[in-house]
Amino acid sequence: MSLLSQLDNDLKSAMIARNSELTDLLRLLKAALKNEMIGLKKQDLTDEEVFKVLKREAKKREDSIPLFTSGNRPELAAKEQAELALIKKYLPAELSEDKIREIVESVIAELGASSPSQFGLVMKAAMAKAGGQADGGVVSRVVKEILK
Repeated sequence: MSLLSQLDNDLKSAMIARNSELTDLLRLLKAALKNEMIGLKKQDLTDEEVFKVLKREAKKREDSIPLFTSGNRPELAAKEQAELALIKKYLPAELSEDKIREIVESVIAELGASSPSQFGLVMKAAMAKAGGQADGGVVSRVVKEILK
């Protein structure tokens, strides 16, 4: 079952169960996916493209939670936190930092990289090898540590 059809089925189930919070979130996600389809001029998205959109939506919530908290709006921060938890159910598990370090070290060995000037090459290869399961910031930090 593709991720798009899973989202559709979950939306139907949420509507039947009258779960308005989940229904609203899934409708918002479907709208973001529809906008991505229009932007890419495609009829259907691959699971990788869906993951990319879901990660973007999760990132929006991660960024807004501290802003709502510092703005003395704990109810909105809690809502964003709940939405983030629901979005993360659809995303693949993130790789641990140790696993990312292993991937980066193997990429550096394959490329023979030894200086910080090769950072871009290593990042590109490491992110491709991680298959979208690694946070770019963590990969970047690990690459910088190793290439020092």
